[in-house]
Amino acid sequence: MQSELIGEQSAEYFIDLEERYGAHNYHPLDVVIREAEGVWVTDVEGKRYLDCLSAYSAVNQGHAHPKIRKALIEQASRVTLTARAFRNDQLGPFYKELSDLTGYPRVLPMNTGAEAVETAIKLARKWGYKVKGVPEGQAEIIVCEGNFHGRTTTIVGFSTEAQYRDGFGPFTPGFKIIPYGDAGALEKAITPNTVGFLVEPIQGENGVVVPPAGFLRRAAELCKKHRVLLLNDEIQTGLGRTGKLLMQEHDGVRADVIMLGKALSGGFYPVSAVLADEETMGVFHPGDHGSTFGGNPLGAAVARAALRVLVEENLIDNAARMGEYFQDQLAEINSPHIREVRGRGLLIGVELKPEAGGARRFCEALRDRGVLAKETHTHTLRFAPPLVIQRTEIDWALERIRPVLMMA
Repeated sequence: MQSELIGEQSAEYFIDLEERYGAHNYHPLDVVIREAEGVWVTDVEGKRYLDCLSAYSAVNQGHAHPKIRKALIEQASRVTLTARAFRNDQLGPFYKELSDLTGYPRVLPMNTGAEAVETAIKLARKWGYKVKGVPEGQAEIIVCEGNFHGRTTTIVGFSTEAQYRDGFGPFTPGFKIIPYGDAGALEKAITPNTVGFLVEPIQGENGVVVPPAGFLRRAAELCKKHRVLLLNDEIQTGLGRTGKLLMQEHDGVRADVIMLGKALSGGFYPVSAVLADEETMGVFHPGDHGSTFGGNPLGAAVARAALRVLVEENLIDNAARMGEYFQDQLAEINSPHIREVRGRGLLIGVELKPEAGGARRFCEALRDRGVLAKETHTHTLRFAPPLVIQRTEIDWALERIRPVLMMA
């Protein structure tokens, strides 16, 4: 085995290693990143790029934020893992700080976003049986067409994307699917056995699809009326991405259960959490649910620092201001390829017309000009830079985005 794997090698060298030894379950752009700071990343050959993806919103605080890095290093020098068999001095403060920030009194920590969603599903079902009184084994959860909540076998079972399901059945029963943004369909789908409505306030992976105005508020009203838990998946939209701490705040909504992840650690470490009120979270008892790494002291210390950075550096307000500017500038591009520009805050989708030939070629052209973005659902370019971005950096990106969106 060669010993100089991180030496002065070309991008082709690292790409070849991935292709030769890795599972082919991703189709990344061919850029090999070695360093990153703020909104900028640098590849192995020294070329600099402006990151307009933020690791799918996991680095809202910017790459390698020094305050979060400091917390990581200091905690790693003390203790990294105790499991939940014992207590540690970071978990309690993490709970309190996240609770104080969001207003939810109970927190259940996990690691990945998919784990948080699985936790919320278990929570809703157990609440349905123990509190609402649904007959055992009959609980129903309503989800939306175009959803993306993760890639576990349970979650892909209620996906409407054929590729996500292909070859992975049989699937977990107990889910109903309605059109996204259709409050009327939601009301018709609710039965006495409905325990939860699981929804993304904006569908990121489906192409940055924003629901009709008032949809989330109406959904909350229907859930309250029929005693159904509103389960908001804020893993991508939460923690400042849309210009509010949580996307639901734009609609004046307070969901019964919130899922957070991604930027909860600023991109340093997998940390996720489920937030709920006392009655709902109270259905969990010792042994009902858990995770060896969930709530570990390293992750808790990192998450505490990540939350402080969001608040102390006013990144949520910056996302609102910079997002409005970025979206307005994109909407002014008079390109024959653009069908629609949409989004909220710094989560922006540029949907291209089918005849444009797909978004992938535009992403590759942007990469060649120093801007990293990624296609989603074939025809949509997603722009979601770190929330630390400034207007001069957006202008720098726009100088490269405009000609790319005009190309033949």
